[in-house]
This record gives sequence, C-alpha cells and structure tokens, in this order.
Amino acid sequence: MNIIKNTALMLSLAFSLGSFSSIAYAEDAAKGSVHSPNQAIMHLEKAKVEIMHKDFVPPSEHLKAARAESEKVTGKPSVVKEAAASIIQAQIKVKEGDLKGATEEMNKTLELYKSLQEE
Repeated sequence: MNIIKNTALMLSLAFSLGSFSSIAYAEDAAKGSVHSPNQAIMHLEKAKVEIMHKDFVPPSEHLKAARAESEKVTGKPSVVKEAAASIIQAQIKVKEGDLKGATEEMNKTLELYKSLQEE
C-alpha cells in the first residue's frame, strides 16, 4: 500500500512541476513576442550616414531593410503605422534625389521609434 501511495505522490509532484515549468515558458514566450524597433533604427542611422556621403545605392538598401523591420515592430499602433509611412516617404524622396527631405523623414521616423522605446 505504501508503494502505491508513494507512486501516486511522485506522479502528482511530477505533473505539478511540469505544469509550472510550462507556465513559466509561456510567459517567456509572450515577452519575446514584442519586437522592438532597434534593428529599424540601426538601418535608418546607416542610411543617414550614406546619404551624407551622397551614395544612393546603400541608403536605398538600408531603407529597404528598415522598412522590412518596421513591419515586425510592435507597440502603439498609430505610432508604428506613422513610422512605417515615414520610411516609405524617405524611400520615395531618396529615389527623387531629395536628400534633405529624405533625411527629415528619417529623423521623424527615428523620433517616433525612440518614443516607442521609452514606453
């Protein structure tokens, strides 16, 4: 009889520990689902440097990468949407050759993303 009680106790202990570990894992996964704008900010900064050197091919590549990263960013929806639109405007202005306008759009996007980081 003691063997049965000990076995039942061990099994219940094992199941309860297993359920606690799965809850902890689920909480870590939920924290990991938030995507910060750090990668997008990095690409925007690189694009600004390339624009200062007046080399149009690398800025457009960095802007493409920033745009791809902006689709993954989570946070306040209105800010994320406005930042993504601003990146698109910067791409358009780079294609038109408007360095000043593209830089202004990138600065606007950087401010929006930095406001997301502060939250």
